[in-house]
Amino acid sequence: MNNDTASVILPSERQPKPKWLRVKLPTGKKYTELRGLVDKYKLNTICTSGSCPNMGECWGEGTATFMILGNVCTRSCGFCGVKTGRPEDVDWDEPEKVARSIKIMGIKHAVLTSVDRDDLKDMGSIMWAETVKAVRRMNPETTLETLIPDFQGVEMHIDRIIDVAPEVVSHNIETVKRLTREVRIQAKYERSMGVLKYLKQKGQRRTKSGIMLGLGEEREEVIQTLHDLRENDVDVVTIGQYLQPSKKHLPVKRFVLPDEFKEYEEIGLKLGFRHVESSALVRSSYKAQKHIN
Repeated sequence: MNNDTASVILPSERQPKPKWLRVKLPTGKKYTELRGLVDKYKLNTICTSGSCPNMGECWGEGTATFMILGNVCTRSCGFCGVKTGRPEDVDWDEPEKVARSIKIMGIKHAVLTSVDRDDLKDMGSIMWAETVKAVRRMNPETTLETLIPDFQGVEMHIDRIIDVAPEVVSHNIETVKRLTREVRIQAKYERSMGVLKYLKQKGQRRTKSGIMLGLGEEREEVIQTLHDLRENDVDVVTIGQYLQPSKKHLPVKRFVLPDEFKEYEEIGLKLGFRHVESSALVRSSYKAQKHIN
């Protein structure tokens, strides 16, 4: 692929997003039903709070994402729209609340994620395990993906996730090695790769990770990151376009063309990933229900 400046579209304040980044408003009977339930019972989903572009499609397929451990993160990643600061106390009723939300919505495949809780001795891992258990008790037919933080690489905390055996455990590498310090300020590329490797070594059946493009990475760096993920036995990778949450966050360096996303998908499949989801609007939980098989 020609990778000179003619192959990218550079963003500017006056330039609208490319046509491939424009999405239709979600519609459909299933979406309308679920939206009504979310509003009626004041259910907390990342799908709605994060205005996910794939919400209608995912809900139509019975998939939704829920965030636990509050909405204030102890880290200050340059790409993330979640508020940074001192989190509130842990709500130990949260596992039952999440499980009940999944039951009310009739979710077939649930994705659980969380803020980083470096302020807690267990970094939130006990709440993670309790939430998975509660969902299992109340929704025995629902499959689960856990999109976990790095828990600072502490194996005891990661073991709590492995012990409750979600169908998929995901941890996002987010960007290439060179940009990690800028994009994920308190995270480390090698530590995240180590978490993914450890999950597989300890018997986790399916692992997954995600990459954002448009932050200034080079093509060769993206390909190297895919190689690194496969070398650590990751099964599934998602690749999507980074979009700036606010003016305070890192700017979009470029809008990546659809052909380049397609190229990365083909490279990933040749490397041996079981699934590769690669397009501008792909997010971590996109088509998550496909990744359990």
